[in-house]
Order: sequence, then C-alpha cells, then structure tokens
Amino acid sequence: MQIPRLEIRDIVKSFDGRVIVDHLNLTVMPGQVTCLLGPSGCGKSTTLRIIAGVEMQDSGTIHVDGQLVCDTVHRVPPEGRSIGLMFQDFALFPHLTVAQNVAFGLHGKDNRPRVESLLTRVGMLRYIDSYPHQLSGGEQQRVALARALAPKPKIMLMDEPFSGLDDRLRDEIRDETLEILKDEGTAVLLVTHEPGEAMRMADEIALMRDGQIVQRGAPYNIYNAPVDLQAAAFFSDINVIHGNVQGALTDTPFGQFLAPGVPDGTDVDIAIRPQHLKIDFDRGGRGPSPTAQDGTAARGVVQRARFMGASSLIEFRMDFDGSVLRATVPSVFLPKPGTPLWIMIRRDRCFVFPHKGMG
Repeated sequence: MQIPRLEIRDIVKSFDGRVIVDHLNLTVMPGQVTCLLGPSGCGKSTTLRIIAGVEMQDSGTIHVDGQLVCDTVHRVPPEGRSIGLMFQDFALFPHLTVAQNVAFGLHGKDNRPRVESLLTRVGMLRYIDSYPHQLSGGEQQRVALARALAPKPKIMLMDEPFSGLDDRLRDEIRDETLEILKDEGTAVLLVTHEPGEAMRMADEIALMRDGQIVQRGAPYNIYNAPVDLQAAAFFSDINVIHGNVQGALTDTPFGQFLAPGVPDGTDVDIAIRPQHLKIDFDRGGRGPSPTAQDGTAARGVVQRARFMGASSLIEFRMDFDGSVLRATVPSVFLPKPGTPLWIMIRRDRCFVFPHKGMG
C-alpha cells in the first residue's frame, strides 16, 4: 500500500477564540493534484500555512512520506519539510536577477546547470539575466514556478497562484504548470475559491466550509453528487423548488419527485442546474404531455433573455407561484419578454435535499 506523500491528521487552529480549521483530515499521494476549494474565510489558506510551517496548529499532526514533521511538540522548520510554495503575488526578489531568484533556495556552488534546465523547461532561459520588473505577469509566474521547483520539493503548496493573470494567460500557464508538476512527480495541494479552476486542475477536490472538509472526491463525482444544497450551489447556478415529502414522494407543479429515505412531512429542496431545464413552446395555452423522464410541464413567462456567447440565459416568472427559474440553452435562443413557454425538469438531473437553507 502506497504511503501518502502528505497526510494531515485532525488539525485544529483557532484565532482569538474562533475556530478557523476544525479537525481537518486530508491525504495527498505522490503525483496527485488535490484542490482545497471553498469560499473566502473557510480556512483554506490557514491550512496551507500550517502545512508549510508558517503557522502552528493547536492540535493534530502533519506527516510527509509517513514521517512526522509537526505536532504540538515536535516541529521540523519550514526549510526542512521539502515543501515548495507558490502564491498569487509571485514574491520574486526585485534586486535579484531571474537566475539568482531561481537559485535562491539551492545549496552548493555550481547551481547554474539546474537553473538553466528549469528556465528552459518554463520557457524563460532567454531572460536569465533580467530582473523581475522587466518581466510581464505571466513571465514572473513562470520564474516563480522554476524557483519553487529548484530544490526538488516533494510537495507543492499553491495559494490562488493564477488569480493575478488575465483569463487567457491563466489557462495557458495553469496547464503548463500542472504538466511540469506531474512530470516531476510532485504532490500538489492547490487552494482556490473558483470551482472552474478546481475542476480543470484537480485529481481530487476537497470542498471546505467553516474550517471543515464537507465533501471529497473526483471533480466529476463531486459535481454530479453534491453532499447538500450549498455544495451544489457552489459549483454552479441552481434553481430550487420547494416541496414536502409524503410516502417518499414530493408533489410539485412539475410532477412527483422521489425522496427515498426522507421521513413523511419533511420539507425538501429540489435543486436543478439551469442547463438541465427543458423548454417547449406554448400551444394555445397548453404544453407538452408528461413523460417519465421529464415529468409534468409547468408554464412560465419570459422575463428576459441574454446571449452569453456559448449559450443563452432565459429567466422565467413561473405561473404557479411567481418564482423565477433560469434556463440555459446552447447557442442563440432569445424569446421576447412576455412570451409564455413551458418548462420540464429532467428527473435524473435533480438533487433532493432536506430543507436547511443555504447557510
């Protein structure tokens, strides 16, 4: 059985009596990219700082390749943990050249071959004698990656490292960075608040909320089987329809929904993403016939429609309760405000959760 490259056991950290990291457990295997994903203030960056040795946990342990590096008594200093760091501000030394920045964490006299090799790998060899202020943001990020890789760390910690770059450049450098880290066999723990970035980069996503990991899994699984309404809403816009369970079924204007295992009388939230609503035309006040897959159609009136590039977003005011539902459809579909249309909801794309609110 392979030993985790990084293992965090039951970490707790408080500031001024407020728990920021709450009994957190996490493992990252060699060559694996794990993403700590969550809203600002949920404890992601604090967790990274504890792993790096910048902050000290109140309790719990950190292990690298099965060896204890930190508990509340024993503590390996940050420079002895074989952990690389990449942050959004690049943190290059302005008075050092590119070569000197990359060589900063290396020991020994003849570092030039390693420096040149890394700069070649990130496409920055021609800037070896330049200074950071002479480089663009993307070029600085490539140098920061080379510097972080120079000591051959076993683990790379990345805190929103691409957020300072424009969208197109961000995608390019993110993919290049990931390829290099994979080739090096480095275990990567990436912190972000952007679900799209997590889905693009991670082998595994750990969704954080209020200092705890509420769900872990591969991007496909965590997106398609969210643990609760809040998790579903974090990954994309959702529509929520309310109901009450009787006999493991919930009656709604869209027909009945299964709610297995939910006690009778329980209020539930039925969540569905805008791309999974099915739109049909009004036929003299009548809609399409019910089907097993899509249930019963309910009528709504178009409030507005917007073209979003790859898709169109349509907002409906529903006849049955005046609520607003949003649908997205591929390409161009821009019905005029006031147009009556019928909406159906795919049963296999719905999530049914006991009602707790959005928190």
